[in-house]
Amino acid sequence: MVVKKIIKNLPEVQSPAEKKLDFKVKAKWTLIILGAFFVLANIPLYGLSGNSLSRFENLAVLLGTDFGSIISLGIGPIVTASIILQLLVGSKIINIDTSTAEGKKYFQGIQKLMVIFFVIFEASVFVLMKGLEASPGYVWVVIVQLILGGIAIMLMDEVSNKWGFGSGVSLFIAAGVSWRLFTSLFQFIGPEGNIAASGQLLVLINSIISGNTIGATIAAAAIISTILVFLIIVWAQSLKVEIPLSFDRLRGYAIKWPLSFFYTSVMPVILVSALAANIQLAAGLLENWLGHATILGGFQGGVPISGFSLWINSSNLLQAIITGSFTTVMIWQSIFHILFYVTFSVLFAFFWVKTSGMDAQTQAKNIMNSGLTIPGFRKDERILESVLERYILPLTIMGGIAIGLLSALSDLAGTLIQGTSFLLVIMIMYQYYQQIAQQHSMDMAPALKKFIK
Repeated sequence: MVVKKIIKNLPEVQSPAEKKLDFKVKAKWTLIILGAFFVLANIPLYGLSGNSLSRFENLAVLLGTDFGSIISLGIGPIVTASIILQLLVGSKIINIDTSTAEGKKYFQGIQKLMVIFFVIFEASVFVLMKGLEASPGYVWVVIVQLILGGIAIMLMDEVSNKWGFGSGVSLFIAAGVSWRLFTSLFQFIGPEGNIAASGQLLVLINSIISGNTIGATIAAAAIISTILVFLIIVWAQSLKVEIPLSFDRLRGYAIKWPLSFFYTSVMPVILVSALAANIQLAAGLLENWLGHATILGGFQGGVPISGFSLWINSSNLLQAIITGSFTTVMIWQSIFHILFYVTFSVLFAFFWVKTSGMDAQTQAKNIMNSGLTIPGFRKDERILESVLERYILPLTIMGGIAIGLLSALSDLAGTLIQGTSFLLVIMIMYQYYQQIAQQHSMDMAPALKKFIK
């Protein structure tokens, strides 16, 4: 098949020879990729004359990028390819058996091919539709730089997956969000480069000193809502179901396999956020190119004011109530925003389980191959699968609903940075903590490595 031949010749990061990498090796490569990301984010595009995308600061956070830099595409092509491929595979339009090693390899190859396509496509669209406007005679120079930056992000993501902790997608989002969270608290440089108390903590102190009650209330509300959201997410992360497992050949030796309430972790909300960001980005590009708003949305100062983008966007309800600017439209917008995030979070959670080998059938097979069984049940893969199905399917659905709801409500609560971004960075950091803890568990019980991913 032609597609398989193309996939075979795609650029690929070599997998490590060792089955289990040392902690220091993983930490080293994670730090290298993180450093490379910040370096690339500070390399401006040569030949760029205008950057109308700079107004979409919130979208840049969700896409793990800095518009105007060589990596302006960010993780956009990766998540777009992942969303489309998961929908195609989940709906059986493309039939790929991801439960086999060959099927997983083919799935990953198709995804990489789609990522490269979207890198080229998005780079061309950004420049030709003047989102990133090139100087006369530099159009293709800017496009080529964007393509190279997009390929670099793709390969860095692959390095992180194979040699580091977690995925590059999560790492890039966490890096960007953490930096913006720090600046939103302690920023003391104004937009024109002058000294100004723009960080919320500094605004709070300055407002109290100057007697600005409304300013102090808004700043305090943002800080308090951020702390509350953090505590709720940390508590929700601790919810789990523990399934007892024992070794056939080692009597008296038992372990517990934890199934997190957020079974699919942070991936569904990453995909939903990226989908919403891509819709708003496309709407902004179309408006900039055509000179008028479209059904996808119209913008004023980077904020959607009409179309579909308006309804999937969120309003800071807390600030609106404090300032007296609350309107009925905000209620309907909030309801639609919540429904959008909850619906697609469940959808992507379900597809992610099916395509990433987290379904009951695959997990039952991995457990059996590891020589583990559930005490009190006959050693039969079908019985084990039925037991796991009781937990995995409900956790997938309930976890998808919960994470979508948390993400949407965080947006509406007016946290220091966009609520979805804040939710992502907390969950990503917790995911890194889990991966480090799992590695220690695998050092103690190597058989766990076969089914704990």
